[in-house]
Formats: sequence, C-alpha cells, structure tokens
Amino acid sequence: MDIRITTGTATLTGTLNDSTAARDLAAMLPLTVALADFHDTEKIADLPRTLRTAGSPSGAAATIGDIADYAPWGNLAIFYRDFPHAAGLVVLGHIDDPLDALPGTESDQAVTIAAVA
Repeated sequence: MDIRITTGTATLTGTLNDSTAARDLAAMLPLTVALADFHDTEKIADLPRTLRTAGSPSGAAATIGDIADYAPWGNLAIFYRDFPHAAGLVVLGHIDDPLDALPGTESDQAVTIAAVA
C-alpha cells in the first residue's frame, strides 16, 4: 500500500509491506500522530492501539527510511539512521523520499499518515 506522510511543510511518500502488522496500521489510516525524536536515531509516535503482529519475525534491524512498530511499547517508529537488530522491532514499510522534511529534534510535531488513493 502506498502512503503519504504530511508534515507542516512537506509530503513524503512511502510503501507499507503486506505483513499483518502493516495491514493493521493501514486500517487506522488516515492517522495524525505527534512525532518525537528518540536517541537521535528515529522519530516515534504513540498509536491509538497496539498493532497485531501475528506472524511477524521476533525482531529486525532498521535502515534509514524504515517505518516500524516497536511491539513491546506499541509505538510507531520512522528511522532516520540505521539501527541494529532489536527484539520486538517489526518493519512495516519504507519511506521512498529523502527524510529532510521530517521534523527536527527540537520539538514534537504532528504529521498525518494517509493511504494514497
């Protein structure tokens, strides 16, 4: 599924994979979340509910642009730096555009994630 992430100043495009967890996220769209910086590696946001992760690997590594769910906390993550394998990390998809438009580290910013029709 193709998605669009809209910040205050730009729009990023991406693609969700066909996993159970990604389809569960897609069912929530459109969705507005507040992205916060986490360890200078990723932007994280709380989701309205925990994603179903049945059939997902027990963990994954993330690369720049990956959209993921950190199942132990139930939060959405967008990685702007590579991250080593972590138990409970479920990759949901990938952002296709450069990540320059993501909010800076100084404050949280609302973004809207929507399916592309």
